[in-house]
Amino acid sequence: MDWEVVFQLTLAVFFGALVGIEREIKGKEAGLQTYSLVSLGSCLFVLVGLKLFGAASGAAILLVATGVGFIGAGVIMHREDHTEGITTAAGLWCMAAIGVTIGARLYLFSLVALILISVILIVFGMFERKALKTKNEKNL
Repeated sequence: MDWEVVFQLTLAVFFGALVGIEREIKGKEAGLQTYSLVSLGSCLFVLVGLKLFGAASGAAILLVATGVGFIGAGVIMHREDHTEGITTAAGLWCMAAIGVTIGARLYLFSLVALILISVILIVFGMFERKALKTKNEKNL
């Protein structure tokens, strides 16, 4: 058994779960399971490409990005006066990239990206809600 592959797949699920938990806390449709599956699937596509061709195919990576774009488009909803789901779609896209980096054994890249995604979703999210929304509401 290839224990590094087990580690890579498990790490992809774990990283997806970390981001997915934040989305669950915020009550978003795509959460723990969705983010974990996107990261796992992306990692798996890269691992299969490595196993079959000895290298991560650029075409395989583009197909992952395209497939996740399709999923992302499904979470974006236009309402009468606003659009919802854009951050979720972007998060899924980034999670797919993290899965790709884990599959390609670029662990430092994936860890730094996970930290930055967390900062964006948590810290920037709090800033938006507290500073920017309050300012916009006062201007109305």
